[in-house]
Amino acid sequence: MVELFAMEYMTALGMTMVLLFLDSRYSPRRTIGAVCGTMVLVMAAVAAIYQAAGLETTLRIYSLIAHLPSLLLLLALSRFRGWRLVFQLLSAILFCVLVQHGAGLLYYLSGSRFWVLVLSYAVLSAAVVWFLVRFLRPLFLQTLLELRRGWWLICLVMVVYYVTVIYLIPGYAGLTQSSTITKPAVSLLMVGFYCVLMFLFSSIHKEAEVRHSAQLSTLQLAALQSRMEAVKAAEDTIRTERHDLRHRLQAAAELVSRRDREAALAFLDAAQARLDEQVVTRWCRPPVLDAVFSVYLNQAKNQGIAVETKLSLPDVLPADEGELAIVLANALENAIHANLELPQDARQIRCKMLATPSLMLEISNPCTGSVSFDSSGLPVAQREGHGLGVQSISAFCRKHGAVCQFDQTDGWFRLRLVL
Repeated sequence: MVELFAMEYMTALGMTMVLLFLDSRYSPRRTIGAVCGTMVLVMAAVAAIYQAAGLETTLRIYSLIAHLPSLLLLLALSRFRGWRLVFQLLSAILFCVLVQHGAGLLYYLSGSRFWVLVLSYAVLSAAVVWFLVRFLRPLFLQTLLELRRGWWLICLVMVVYYVTVIYLIPGYAGLTQSSTITKPAVSLLMVGFYCVLMFLFSSIHKEAEVRHSAQLSTLQLAALQSRMEAVKAAEDTIRTERHDLRHRLQAAAELVSRRDREAALAFLDAAQARLDEQVVTRWCRPPVLDAVFSVYLNQAKNQGIAVETKLSLPDVLPADEGELAIVLANALENAIHANLELPQDARQIRCKMLATPSLMLEISNPCTGSVSFDSSGLPVAQREGHGLGVQSISAFCRKHGAVCQFDQTDGWFRLRLVL
């Protein structure tokens, strides 16, 4: 019965680990329901096989009973695929096995006292879960987004460990001497490997933050330069118009003296229009976002792209203005690049950004080709090196709990974001 308790406990803990390492595509309520339902079914299956086939058979096939449903659960719920999904599964198993080996060792050293086993499971599980929630999980999920290559090599090391402790050393789920002395030593090696991974993930995250800061600084500098150039051009034009004002007034006075009212009004309207052309457009109230709109929408107009906007933003935004500016810049840049592949008369960008009451951003552009989407609903880059803007937008949404949707309907590609 001790072995059955250990297997049932490890099943529950394993599903908890899957939940901690899972970045689900669905709502928390639906995700937790799916994990809990799977856990109950697996625990019932373990108990049924134990009653029907006995302890030895159950121990022999336990890893298959426990790990295959975990894999299927990740396939159904996780945003990720490929080696990153394998890494999620192996990480959940690693920490689950670590608790199993530690509790088994304490149980063996205590002279096989059941209460020691129960207490060890409780204390070690609480410590591991706290560590994962407090330190590892945020870094883990962020790295899954930022690191695009090299997962197969990381998984290869973890697969070697998995095969060793599960299949090569006997007594995975049992509490025999072979499973309580040898395997903890092997697990310590894997813990060391995971510490190296954490250092690597932390370095990757810091590098991403540096890139983010550099991107924001570059964006702000470009926006400032664009704004200064627009102001200088307006000042130069006004200076020229002021210099010519005396001549224009003389010409207008001459037309009035001739009682040619229509010609005088047309002349004054043309002069006013030349001045109005040099007015610096204020797109919205937040200064950084206003600068981004100025840079990219003016760039779009210079490329012959028709721009349609509907903007209404307050002074105080629900997220950091710099981060929002990067999201906006990435979205507008992608829309501009997509338009440049179209004929001149088909180029258009529609941009809507409102705060009523939630912040809503919608950017649309014509799209004649077919866009592929991955399992997370994100557009798949067609060329190497592309898609970084979409990743940045996705990371922002994940950080701030925003809802983001990409779709292609009626010849238009749309990005919708609600924060």
